[in-house]
Amino acid sequence: MESELHSIGELARASGLGVGTLRYYDGAEVLTPAWVDPQTGYRWYRPGQLADARLLARLRRVGLPLADIRAVLGAVPGSGQARRVLDSHLRRLEDGLADARRELSLIRVMIDQREQPMTTTPAELRCTVPAEELAAALDAVRFAVGVDPEVPSLAGVLFEPDGPVLRLVATDRYRMALAEVPAAEVPATAVPDRPVGGTIVPTALVDALRALLGAGTPEVALTLGGGLVRAETGGHRIEGAALDFDYPDYRALTRLDPGHRIDLSAAELRGAVENGVTRTLPSGPNGADCPVTVLTLAADGRLAVAGPEPTPGDLRVAVNRDYLLDALRAGRPEQLVLELGGPIAPLAIRTPGRAGTYSLLMPVRAPELT
Repeated sequence: MESELHSIGELARASGLGVGTLRYYDGAEVLTPAWVDPQTGYRWYRPGQLADARLLARLRRVGLPLADIRAVLGAVPGSGQARRVLDSHLRRLEDGLADARRELSLIRVMIDQREQPMTTTPAELRCTVPAEELAAALDAVRFAVGVDPEVPSLAGVLFEPDGPVLRLVATDRYRMALAEVPAAEVPATAVPDRPVGGTIVPTALVDALRALLGAGTPEVALTLGGGLVRAETGGHRIEGAALDFDYPDYRALTRLDPGHRIDLSAAELRGAVENGVTRTLPSGPNGADCPVTVLTLAADGRLAVAGPEPTPGDLRVAVNRDYLLDALRAGRPEQLVLELGGPIAPLAIRTPGRAGTYSLLMPVRAPELT
């Protein structure tokens, strides 16, 4: 038999993978040998596995995660699954590069401020945004603002310029909400031509801004950056100091690739959650007991709130019930798109027609639920 197989050393030399690496991928059930000598434990591989090993080596070089490597090597030929995995990974890499460029631009500004502390003027951004859309964005994210005094950086909404849009982000670590508003920058010679990072608008100022956006207000002029927040509309103005903290990096959670997307009525789902079975588990802040809802997705694509007994074979995602209801009510949508990636992946709740507005709920991880 050995004469028809490659030894692990031969496969290592031919593929560029180390012997230890091949042993690791055997244990991870990614590339298992055709035969293992029961006496010595030595691994032997079929000739056809050399192509898989060489592909595996290249997938490693581009940083493909283990689960995605397994999906590529196990994809059915002609199904297109392998290409979809690679396309998703490429999008993540491109997004990561864009983030890195943005952060490096801000880092250069911070270095300039350190080296020339007396001559560098804090950067500001002046922009105008539609009042109605800003109000809708605030309604969509306000529920997720943090209230834990131990994490003061989350006690507000992040206003982050990103090209032609102004992104609003709020999170309390258990859930996150994002919304985007079109923004037109106002040219001003007094404003330095340097990048402006995100500004954390404190909760009280967020609520004051929302109250300012009454009916008939066409647009709002915002000034962000330099530790200041100012809003002007209809002859009224509010202003205050921004929170002087670094906001946590939220972008990694926005690039998750869900395995399932379900379109459904917001009212029907709210009713099912409000009237459905719940479990009480320590899923709230600081481990407090909270009601938990388990959503199930059957093989035929039907989404439901799980009953008291588990249904074998269904995909199950457990989330804090109160947080789920908050997300379903935010912005009062009529239709929703739910994105599920699995029992330990965040649950995304999107509003059709508003690509940049959605919520993410962290799953409750309990073996008896999932």
